[in-house]
Amino acid sequence: MRKKDRQAAILQILEETYKGTKSALNYSSPFELLVAVILSAQCTDTRVNVITARLFPKYNSPKKMGELTQEEMETLIHDCGLYHAKAKNILATCHRLEEVYGGQVPRTMEELVTLPGAGRKTANVVMSVAFGMPAIAVDTHVFRVAKRLGLARGEDPLAVEKELQKVIPQDKWSEAHHWLIWHGRKICKARKPLCSNCPLVDICPSALPE
Repeated sequence: MRKKDRQAAILQILEETYKGTKSALNYSSPFELLVAVILSAQCTDTRVNVITARLFPKYNSPKKMGELTQEEMETLIHDCGLYHAKAKNILATCHRLEEVYGGQVPRTMEELVTLPGAGRKTANVVMSVAFGMPAIAVDTHVFRVAKRLGLARGEDPLAVEKELQKVIPQDKWSEAHHWLIWHGRKICKARKPLCSNCPLVDICPSALPE
């Protein structure tokens, strides 16, 4: 099978398997999503949802959250990895949103990456999930799965993002981001991929004998 044909077949099966999947993070506004994604670095979505369930009911805007002290913020997110740095970044982001963007989350990559704690992955998630813009956020799942499936070969997230943008039709970018994440969580796990349960086993280049 030609490489392009195999990639197209893989994407079709992923779509059929994971069509309609959404972010596992709980949020009710672009601001809440932004904070949740910052918290999710080296932390499971399940844990983030536990933390945001105690955080968002009272502090659901840059103004309200930005009034917390560093110590208060750390206490609220203490069960999240890297909570010292995350507390500092989230508070700094709240202040920047208030001072520069009128309390609103900006919509462009250039603006989003100026927010403390928000890198390219976070910006892509916010653009895609909160604002419905075509974007592919490359987290650890997307990076691993894309390379195993032969959809990308890049050695860093930006290279993989650019390759996926070429392989996947633009109108499917945001959806495909979720297909790859859920495939990585359910089947194509980091340490022990469940190849015997995988709908792609017959065409996955990583599953084929060398």
